[in-house]
Amino acid sequence: MKYKLNIALFSIGIMLFNTLPAQEIALFNQLNGRLDYTAIGNTLNTSENNSAVDCVINTASSASLNLSSSQTIEAAYLYWAGSGSGDFTVTLNTTEITPSRTFSFTLDASREFFAAFADVTTLIQTEGNGLYTLSNLEQIDISSAYCSTGTNFAGWAITIIYSDPALPLNQLNVYDGLESVPENITIELNNLNVMDTNGARIGFVAWEGDAGLAVDEVLQMNGITLSNPPLNPANNAFNGTNSFTNDSNLYNMDIDVYPIQNTINIGDTSAIIQLTSGQDLVMVNNIITVLNSQLPDATVAIESVYQRCNSRELTLEYTIKNLNSTQVLPANTPVAFYADANLVAQAQTNNDIPINGSEFNEISFTIASTNSNIITLSVVVDDSGTGVGIITEINETNNSDITAVEFLESPEITPLSPLFGCNFGTNEAVFNLQNAFNEIGPSFDLETAIFYESLEDLINNIGALINPTQYINANSTETIYFRLDANPCYEIFAVNLEVTDCEPIIPQGFSPNGDGYNDWFKIQGLYDVFLQHELLIFNRLGALIFKGDNNLKWDGKANYGPLKGDNLLPVGTYFYVLYLYVPNTKPISGWVYMNY
Repeated sequence: MKYKLNIALFSIGIMLFNTLPAQEIALFNQLNGRLDYTAIGNTLNTSENNSAVDCVINTASSASLNLSSSQTIEAAYLYWAGSGSGDFTVTLNTTEITPSRTFSFTLDASREFFAAFADVTTLIQTEGNGLYTLSNLEQIDISSAYCSTGTNFAGWAITIIYSDPALPLNQLNVYDGLESVPENITIELNNLNVMDTNGARIGFVAWEGDAGLAVDEVLQMNGITLSNPPLNPANNAFNGTNSFTNDSNLYNMDIDVYPIQNTINIGDTSAIIQLTSGQDLVMVNNIITVLNSQLPDATVAIESVYQRCNSRELTLEYTIKNLNSTQVLPANTPVAFYADANLVAQAQTNNDIPINGSEFNEISFTIASTNSNIITLSVVVDDSGTGVGIITEINETNNSDITAVEFLESPEITPLSPLFGCNFGTNEAVFNLQNAFNEIGPSFDLETAIFYESLEDLINNIGALINPTQYINANSTETIYFRLDANPCYEIFAVNLEVTDCEPIIPQGFSPNGDGYNDWFKIQGLYDVFLQHELLIFNRLGALIFKGDNNLKWDGKANYGPLKGDNLLPVGTYFYVLYLYVPNTKPISGWVYMNY
């Protein structure tokens, strides 16, 4: 702006600027790799604006892009601006463009300015080198308030970021906003990482600067004046030029770039930009820094967390990435795992992770029961377990990922009615454990049932019973546990096994012929069950021929009476009387046929 009005109007403008600030310049994007950038664009003013010339602004202008064959477009950002409240639909070549972000600055009650941003990467990648025309930028205010004060302008610029294998590894930061200086502004650029000052540059897209006004107009970085003479003299930084094309007729806009290797130092993480102007109004819309920065950038992503019901053990799958980097992330980079800020496990990367590469890993650990049932689990790469890393990175603030974990716990154990089995000796019995299902409702999938001899085995999923339909107990009274699938965790049931002395099962025949089958009078549920029993055998004449007890079984020979001896008795029917000697139990009698 050219302040050719009286002192009162100048003072009002300064006061309104202070009360109506624009958007502060801030980091928009950070890119790393073998990158650099260029910029094209053009003014829509027909001449430098001032009150002495006709107030004419075109609605279209053109500029050419000429990249080499080794340069590949990675990103392209279009900015356009002008006087007035804004025109937010323009055309680039034949494509209609609307902004994803807009900026504004109000100077006083009658003058405001706008800027707009659109990501045009795909369009520029598709069309490549050639002529670009921005058109239909029509809603520019050229009223008396602007024309008579020489503040009418319009223009556009495209920042093109490209990769080239011949370039060093650079970190390229894109900052934007809309900050204005009728007197002075200070912009702090953060997120820098200066590893090498060689070839460092800074570029600007600015609006409304005038070549004819150079009153105390100084651009500084860290207190050192930036200049690029003869195109950009030290006392007239924003003078309608494009440093990339050496054009000096970009009336009321600037696309400039400066070397800054003497204004920054290795280790810097920020820089201060200062712009002063005694008369010219300048609006900075875009700042780009290019710094050599060969560093990794470790990040981590939690892929999945696996857990078992009623267990505090977690199995975590995670990926260590080195995406936004300019250097390999070395093997053995530490990884720390925290539960509610308490260190619970440590690991490290296994291999060197290349630029844009990643490594998948898995770890299992147990969370102490002193932690709550719901925890915040965090994974931090480049953390030695003390919150301190060992690797210098491009970005030291993006090393973690977190997730909430709620431990899965089953409801209280459901007791079922006991199962009874007949004692076949030494207090052992055969049980069909699936008979316990009779008390369970249809809401469960019974086919998922798994039986265990202890609750600990069930929780740890070890020692599952192989044949639950023919289970032989180990103790006279035993508790069996089984689980059935439910959501979110399985449910646990408990059933007691009780052994009872059932009435013996007496066969009606046996054949003591030495073939190994039915060679003796085997009464099931008698021996080692009714320890005091007595078995008497009679022939069909009623003569007692055998007396047996728990230690003496009848094998077809007589041990009593005149037939006593080692010879088998004749084939035929014999009669028995079995005394169990259990209170309130009558003797059991019947017959058995013996055959050879």
